[in-house]
Amino acid sequence: MDKSKLISELKSVCQRAGTAIIEVYQHEDFGIREKLDHSPVTEADMASHQIIVEGLQQLTPEIPVLSEESAEVPFSTRHKWSTFWLVDPLDGTKEFINRNGEFTINIALIENNRPVLGVIFVPVTNEIYYASDQVGAFWESAAGEVKPIQVNSLHRVDVVNIVASRSHMGERLSPLLSHLAEILPAINISHLGSALKFCLVAEGKADFYPRLTPTSEWDTAAAQAIIEVAGGSIVDFNFQPLTYNTRESLLNPPFLVFGDKQYSWQEALMPVLKDIAKT
Repeated sequence: MDKSKLISELKSVCQRAGTAIIEVYQHEDFGIREKLDHSPVTEADMASHQIIVEGLQQLTPEIPVLSEESAEVPFSTRHKWSTFWLVDPLDGTKEFINRNGEFTINIALIENNRPVLGVIFVPVTNEIYYASDQVGAFWESAAGEVKPIQVNSLHRVDVVNIVASRSHMGERLSPLLSHLAEILPAINISHLGSALKFCLVAEGKADFYPRLTPTSEWDTAAAQAIIEVAGGSIVDFNFQPLTYNTRESLLNPPFLVFGDKQYSWQEALMPVLKDIAKT
């Protein structure tokens, strides 16, 4: 499978979906309704979902698609998939509703339970992040400027930049951040919505992103592909990489995103993680 060609086609799919999202974004009424899990969904989510699913089915008709808006596919069916697309057609719906621009389109290709290709598109700015093991990891501007990206080395910084969710902080995050403030020379904490937090780590503008509140597999898959190719990692509390489509539930465990894998994160964080896991 030529992943370079796939990424080129995915850019076009994202552009079309992003145009549909922005069209809704410019309206006063987003058509907001509540899903069974009480999370919001808008007309933009559904329009993007439709465009992406149709685009992927035309591009790779032999590969099944699992989207946040079609997640009712039973595990008895999807556990047989060795390869599939995993899609979040509008990541950061709350940020979309709040009109702060911090929302993305996430598309990942999963092979044998691991993300091997990821694309994250930012509709408001038309920026795109993409990666695969065949291609490398890159950022592309709306004007078509392309730059390779890689994670930051902590050996070259005096301040460790931490990103956290804007809408999903959670009480368990405070002791972790306090612990880091004690063991690191200096930290800077910023808050951001959607998969943009992963992108900052992948391009070396942030060093660490802890997520202790619930997420689903479509929230992280594209980002994990990009982070890993850029030199970083996304791990659970046992410091094992996240895997996909291995359980009935599509919820992720709490996870940690690191840029510099050479830093002794496990040694530094294990004491506080054990306490957090008990809460």
